[in-house]
Amino acid sequence: MPDYKVETKNLDLYYGDFHALKNINFTAEANTVSAFIGPSGCGKSSLLRMFNRMNDLIDGTRFTGEVYVDGQDVYAKNIDVDGLRKKVGMVFQKPNPFPKSIFENVAYGLRVNGISDKHFIEKKVIDSIRKAALWDEVKNKLKKSAMELSGGQQQRLCIARALAVEPALILMDEPASALDPISTGKIEDLIFELKNQYSIIIVTHNLQQAGRISDFTAFFYLGELVEWNKTKTIFTNPTDIRTQNYITGRFG
Repeated sequence: MPDYKVETKNLDLYYGDFHALKNINFTAEANTVSAFIGPSGCGKSSLLRMFNRMNDLIDGTRFTGEVYVDGQDVYAKNIDVDGLRKKVGMVFQKPNPFPKSIFENVAYGLRVNGISDKHFIEKKVIDSIRKAALWDEVKNKLKKSAMELSGGQQQRLCIARALAVEPALILMDEPASALDPISTGKIEDLIFELKNQYSIIIVTHNLQQAGRISDFTAFFYLGELVEWNKTKTIFTNPTDIRTQNYITGRFG
């Protein structure tokens, strides 16, 4: 069984002349939640996008170093990028459901991957919606437009859409920042449940959220990975004064 460990070695990333990530050495173990914290523009989302090669879509991007998912070099010449993105799911800051029915939103990835068995698709859609803790709220309106759902429901639908193609790693870029406290709580509960089956990396500006849901926390500042440790240690006994100053609200 693959362990889906995520790893970078001596990673530097540039956007044109801007040095966005500086010598990042990072390892996230399987079936854990890792939180990336730090001020805006410090490199959190840039690193997140390295794991599913979304930085490829940005002009002028170049990097040195290595990136591995489950022991596979993500940037090897023979890598199947579409296959990688199937294995590495992504949930964005703002819910982005397709203008389709609730059912078809979740079925979309399966159909794109060439699956046409109606019974398989139906089972997988229902299972994914259940895993995303949304089933009780939508089971009687699967043919209704996803655009009719609340923001929190739309975000859980996007998580269900990511789960349907059976990823190993789920990347979340501030998935609850646009949501109300009740919806945020549901997303956090969901993340806690999902780590039993998936590895999860989440970018968040909410320090309390990082403290509640993550096993490990990485603090970034000006493109550097300043400190990376168990979340409890980062929040109670950080080794770097910059981490302590950020955690205590002195900057950021």
